[in-house]
Amino acid sequence: MNGICTLANDQVYHQLVALLNSIEVFMGDIPVCVYPYNSNTSRIAAEIAKRPNVRLYSDSTSIQHWDCFSRKVWDIHPTARQRWRNSSPDFYYRVGTHRRFCAFDAPFDRFLYMDADTILLNSVDFIFNQLDQQDWITYDFQFKDLSHVYDQMPRLSQVFSDVQLSNIFCSGFYASRQGIFSSIQQDWLLSELQAGDAEFLYPMAPDQTVLNYMVMKSNLSNYNFALKLPPEQRTGCCVTSPGFMAQDNLLFDRNNRLTYLHYIGLSSSLFNRLCQGENVEFPYRNLFLYYRYLSEPENRPRFTGQSTAYDAFPRMSERILKKLKLTR
Repeated sequence: MNGICTLANDQVYHQLVALLNSIEVFMGDIPVCVYPYNSNTSRIAAEIAKRPNVRLYSDSTSIQHWDCFSRKVWDIHPTARQRWRNSSPDFYYRVGTHRRFCAFDAPFDRFLYMDADTILLNSVDFIFNQLDQQDWITYDFQFKDLSHVYDQMPRLSQVFSDVQLSNIFCSGFYASRQGIFSSIQQDWLLSELQAGDAEFLYPMAPDQTVLNYMVMKSNLSNYNFALKLPPEQRTGCCVTSPGFMAQDNLLFDRNNRLTYLHYIGLSSSLFNRLCQGENVEFPYRNLFLYYRYLSEPENRPRFTGQSTAYDAFPRMSERILKKLKLTR
């Protein structure tokens, strides 16, 4: 069974609703599973209960397993707590992000993972079809910036080839299969990290660096549409791109329709402020509002007066574009 999964809690309630609505538009009643970022889930649980094809993951054994796995990874890392500026042995930076790994357990045989701050804009049947040939499918431009996946230690080039490193990916949109990392494989990966590989993991993007390591170290076949499609057919995916054209609640990149839009770098608090009626502006705001209030247009905020620009965005955009180079 194919399905789409995401990771959420009540902090990203409005973004989750927008994502679920967009999935329904373009993929009908495909089953969806939401993994809990933490225990703060009462509001999203109430929303999920209204949707017969959506479930909130509740397998505590699976959740605890991956919580434990991620903690083991970061306990091995030699400098993570220094980078996190927290020396407490009980502190793990953004530890809840690792719960997306529960998709390797259940409930789908094959799954597409999408971050809660994404919106689907097209069918993803082509993503699932590609899983007939490869183990891991992505569609992003993270390969342009290694620094947000690995620290460039000397050991990195000893472990991975340039070809492997050219296939790094963003952890916000990827497809794979249940059971692709067996318990034996997980133990082996931990032993390799213990043997020295942990030093090049990037602690400030914890789930992203660990996922890339697991895929690359396990030699899974990795297919990125951003690398494989002809240049005239591929599209960008990030909110930082100024070149997308909006039409009929869709986005187009050089006449090609986007598969999804990732509101990367925008805080969930911005979306919460917007949905509470604050007339704050940010790129592709109307697209988000359309999908957020698709099934309840009467509740869409009605703004008056001139909008206020999200003043952090220009600086954030410049920083992201400079460091990540993700305009396409």
